[in-house]
Amino acid sequence: MNVLVIHGPNLNLLGTREPETYGTQTLAELDARIEEEGRALGLQVRCVQHNSEGAIVEELHAARGRADGIVLNAGAFTHYAYALRDAIAAAGIPTIEVHLTNTLAREPFRATSVIGAVCRGTIAGFGTASYLLALRALNETSS
Repeated sequence: MNVLVIHGPNLNLLGTREPETYGTQTLAELDARIEEEGRALGLQVRCVQHNSEGAIVEELHAARGRADGIVLNAGAFTHYAYALRDAIAAAGIPTIEVHLTNTLAREPFRATSVIGAVCRGTIAGFGTASYLLALRALNETSS
């Protein structure tokens, strides 16, 4: 099973951006953990990070025929990026929305996800483990 992990805007700043909220693990460290978990599950994992909505849309389009599952942390785009919603739906690939924090326990605008309805599920609030849980969920529900 090939899994594409997409980190959205500002996730390149993990480890230094608001560590009290997002933790101290860097994106490189997170990617290493994701790849390690993927290997343990027998998955081929590719991780990418983009700060622009258009680049994420392009990744979703390019994933058609190449990825069997997607783990997406769309960051702030989650709350208003209808183009991402449409790209997820058009890709037709099981996608799990992930968030490091519990978005429902934060600012009111973060309670809205425009992408959640076209995702297989959402995992939020478990820090970097949210990604690992998403890999396991994709692996267990792929058949």
